[in-house]
Amino acid sequence: MSSTTTFRTRLLSVLFWSIIAAAFIGPGTVTTASKAGASFGMGLLWALLFSTIATIFLQEAAARITIASGKNLGEILAAKYGSGGKTRLKWILFFAVAFGCAAYQAGNMLGALGGIGLFASVSLNLMTVVLALICGVFLWSGNYKRIANLLGIVVALMGVAFILAAFRSSLSVESWEGAFMPSISNGNALLIIGLIGTTIVPYNLFLGSGISKGQAMSDMRWGLALAVLIGGIISVAIMVVGTQVEGAFSFEAIGEAMSDKMGPQGAVVFGIGLFAAGMSSSITSPLAAAVTAQSLFDWAPTSRNFRMVWLTILGVGLLFGLLDVKPIPAIIMAQAINGALLPIIAIFLLLTVNDRALLPAEYVNTTGLNLVTLFIVGVTCFLGLHNVWKALEKAFVGLQDLGNISFWVNGSLSVLILVWLGMQIFGNRGNA
Repeated sequence: MSSTTTFRTRLLSVLFWSIIAAAFIGPGTVTTASKAGASFGMGLLWALLFSTIATIFLQEAAARITIASGKNLGEILAAKYGSGGKTRLKWILFFAVAFGCAAYQAGNMLGALGGIGLFASVSLNLMTVVLALICGVFLWSGNYKRIANLLGIVVALMGVAFILAAFRSSLSVESWEGAFMPSISNGNALLIIGLIGTTIVPYNLFLGSGISKGQAMSDMRWGLALAVLIGGIISVAIMVVGTQVEGAFSFEAIGEAMSDKMGPQGAVVFGIGLFAAGMSSSITSPLAAAVTAQSLFDWAPTSRNFRMVWLTILGVGLLFGLLDVKPIPAIIMAQAINGALLPIIAIFLLLTVNDRALLPAEYVNTTGLNLVTLFIVGVTCFLGLHNVWKALEKAFVGLQDLGNISFWVNGSLSVLILVWLGMQIFGNRGNA
């Protein structure tokens, strides 16, 4: 194969896999990354770098499973846990993904409405209903791909705008304090989990697995890694723009920061991009939940169960929009919820990509990949448990008086999970 052909093939692969980057750069990324920049400067950059690298490894594993077996991740998990007492594990996995999609959907609808509010004066309740109806029509008819791709182009243009605005931003030396030194405290834990939850999107693993059929392994790895890396760069640019926000954090404040760097049109560009991100994601989140159910339970796309799944997820977004929930806290909480659910999905993925009964030996994880993935799972487990502990502290005030015990409890539980996973992976490999 000539160098020109190779370059063209790899470029097309990058464009193909950009769907993953477009899927995680939605209202959640815009809100969480810019909020992190506004609150801590570049101090949480390490969390964004970790989540970008972790996304590449986990998405590669999900795609490799499908390329090796010819079945998507949901189908393989259904075959693996589809009989006897293990059936309940399928339902646990489905509810974890569906719950995450519902949390995202609330943020998607609120983000789209927040974007509209920046460049148009309309009734938000009316627009909430209109947006839900538009999403419902496309989901029912199957024309969602065309509109999602169109809005994805607008989101990409917003990404370019953020990169240009970031280059025009000025960062002080103090802004970089702690950028590459992981540190978790009560003040930043929710944002850290949110940054991870908005980048390593659980349902994207099913999406990436589903679209990888027929891909060559080398092209998939090249295109996926570069596409996700570009998405990570855009996320970093959003964080940089967030550092320019002065005063209380809001969508309006981000728009003002964009206008300061790009002129009066900056706020309009941001509003349209935020709307496009929310609108396209409001279609893909319900669809992802339904597709996950389809692959796990073999429901036809035209079946009542399939449609009930996406209709329920869409209804969650409609409800949050009509209740006039504050968008920014809801979006950040949605990312934190997904960050807490991520370990469940990652554990299932890790066990599956090491199952020699399902995959040919050459596609099973190497020892090096297992060690890297175990580290990723360990970090996500610790952060997820930390988030659960903080929720318990709010319910049981006495827990707040226990000091640093939460660190040791969460750390010990994470280590136990890793030891169990290590025994499952390396023990079975030794018996193979």
